[in-house]
Amino acid sequence: MGTRDTIFAPSFGNRPSMLVGRDGLIDRIVEGLSSAPGSRDRAVLLLGQRGSGKTVLLWELADRMRKAGFVVANPTIVSEDLLPRIVEKLADDADFSPKRRASGGSVGALGFSAGLQFQQAPESGKSRQQQLTELCRELTDKGKGVLFLIDELQANSLELKQLVITYQELVGEGLNVALVMAGLPGAVSATLNDKVLTFLNRAPKIALSPLEFGDVDAFYRQSFDQLGLNIASDLRRHAAGFTAGSPYMLQLVGHNVVRYALPDGEVDESCLADALATSQIDFENDICRTTLAALSEKDIEFLSALAQDGEEASMADIAERMLVTPDYAQKYRKRLIDSGIIEAAGRGRVRMAVPYLANHLRKELDCSPCAQVSPTLRRE
Repeated sequence: MGTRDTIFAPSFGNRPSMLVGRDGLIDRIVEGLSSAPGSRDRAVLLLGQRGSGKTVLLWELADRMRKAGFVVANPTIVSEDLLPRIVEKLADDADFSPKRRASGGSVGALGFSAGLQFQQAPESGKSRQQQLTELCRELTDKGKGVLFLIDELQANSLELKQLVITYQELVGEGLNVALVMAGLPGAVSATLNDKVLTFLNRAPKIALSPLEFGDVDAFYRQSFDQLGLNIASDLRRHAAGFTAGSPYMLQLVGHNVVRYALPDGEVDESCLADALATSQIDFENDICRTTLAALSEKDIEFLSALAQDGEEASMADIAERMLVTPDYAQKYRKRLIDSGIIEAAGRGRVRMAVPYLANHLRKELDCSPCAQVSPTLRRE
């Protein structure tokens, strides 16, 4: 019988057993969120591609900020009922009991007693923005901070505008509130360009960079030892490099190494090759396909022209392959950089920022032989 995986969680929405390589970043964000009310560091924007670990970071921040005395609205995806869900989550996190009435003490407009108990009260007819404001006032009066965590940021969302405008008013009132929003780079960029939400341009913007090779390798060494797997150090390091610093790929590779290990826990070259091949297929299906699905035909044409050279190409070659002028190609260069899908690679050159996307495009469009081309990795 093979080893059972009790560590890796390669599924969206799952929290891994350990957050790898982000301790310094989390400490920095927590320090900012814990600063005086009104500080610019209390509103943070996290930018990252799919699989970069945005949601996991939000959950980690929720745990850390609760310990710092904050009432937290757990990560909430932007949707039509955004404000009502946030109010409910804050009430739940503050341990307001929906079935108990407070005895004694003053009762606020939302039915919260001085003991922070929820009192079921008739509908007040007040807007959700006003309900949220009064809740934050009461929590601030009781010495509690309030943290809003927003996931999957959506551009041009009316609900998001309502929340951000309300948050700005809460800050202006001097209430003890903080906000962290996470999303794809393109969605964050579009949100910042909204004239109604210009104050967000003052908020720190943190792009989630790839994990360091050493952090991934150390995590694999610890995890494989804990699971009783026997894998040579050179094979383990190859597995770490194969992740290309992607938190999602880290989980995929780790999980598949466990799956393909021999019954006695041995991981040989054949086992690792199968694990990496399966991980790449899953990553391309889950991340690369989804990334391309959100792009225009011209965006994909640009990326396909880039992919013919591997992970990096000159703008001149890309424009020539697209049969367009350099100025025309520059428009798509900017769009794709803003979306975090490509990045500048020196004068007149760009490279893929999403691991294995070039390889996926070559296979999908039959641009080259099917030989695997690994992404550009940090040197070990």
